[in-house]
Amino acid sequence: MSTVKKLTKEDNKIFIKGARTHNLKNIDVEIPRNKLVVVTGVSGSGKSSLTIDTLYAEGQRRYVESLSSYARQFLGRMDKPDVDYIKGLSPAIAIEQKTTTGTTRSTVGTLTEIYDYLRLLYAKIGKTYSPISNKVVIKQEVSDVIDFIKTLDTSTKIQILSPLKEITKNKLDALQQDGIQRLLIDEDVVRIEDYIISDNIISKKENNKKLTTHHSPLTTNTFILIDRATADASEENLNRLADSVNLAFSEGDGVCVIDIPTKSKKIFSNKFELDGITFEMPSVPFFNFNSPYGACSKCEGFGTILGIDHDLVIPNKNLSVYEDAIICWRTEGMSIWKKQLIHGASKCDFPIHKPIIDLSKEQYKTLWNGNEYFQGIHAFLKM
Repeated sequence: MSTVKKLTKEDNKIFIKGARTHNLKNIDVEIPRNKLVVVTGVSGSGKSSLTIDTLYAEGQRRYVESLSSYARQFLGRMDKPDVDYIKGLSPAIAIEQKTTTGTTRSTVGTLTEIYDYLRLLYAKIGKTYSPISNKVVIKQEVSDVIDFIKTLDTSTKIQILSPLKEITKNKLDALQQDGIQRLLIDEDVVRIEDYIISDNIISKKENNKKLTTHHSPLTTNTFILIDRATADASEENLNRLADSVNLAFSEGDGVCVIDIPTKSKKIFSNKFELDGITFEMPSVPFFNFNSPYGACSKCEGFGTILGIDHDLVIPNKNLSVYEDAIICWRTEGMSIWKKQLIHGASKCDFPIHKPIIDLSKEQYKTLWNGNEYFQGIHAFLKM
């Protein structure tokens, strides 16, 4: 039975014992973890020696030592700082003391390039969930179909199918040119060459048996029969099945069906969709707020948007609309908006002579949003 170690106060601190790097004189320091700690002092007091040449240097050295020997051969040798020991230290990050760009897109993550790794991490192992069913969206590949076939008994007979959206002479001719000779209609295997098409009806040449075509094959059992085989796990058979599955995805517009006759059908799709929604495949630019592909369409990745200051639009709220309370409608060219409001106010009983400060919440909202009789301030500013 395992026991869980209870965290003590000592576990929440970084201990530096006997730091002697550069001008440090064998000092001992305790630094609390998960806190914003500032090291201050006069020039030459050892701030950089403690934080960069001791604390950061040891954190970086430990991180490099955790890498494989193959990765370490590309990195320079890092000497241990002159210190007795350091306890409680995590991998460290150092940001250069230099003037950075003034953009709000610059963060600790971008300056240290950790953000680059996070984008790659989310793109590679991130999962997409459907907002409707909350299920993980999965794009299935040929290997997923083969893995399913491997779970079946080796003697199980299977049919690899593709849904057929419509039956036309051109489509059947194209299938025969691709080497496909059979269809599965209402669980019956039929040869394409034995049928003729006329007026959207497929008829058998021999006994003129007619089968009406449909446009929803997964519910009406109309399929292209790509291959028939067993679930034998031999390399030769699996390679053959993989080729057939790949062809099934191609012919079925991204859908492949594994049919176990008289038992069940398993549907696979190589489209990144679920619940009728086609989702974006996770990619590195998708998680980059500096890229138009991943940035917010409103703030463009800056995290802030330009808004309207009501106090600048209506600086003196003791005035009414009629008394030119709305400053941007005072000019001769823009006064047409004020005249439109005054003209429409009589039809909706809007108080144009009432000071803005005395308007009710609904009246103030109408002034900005407008109604069927006049356009509001928002419409003007958008124009």
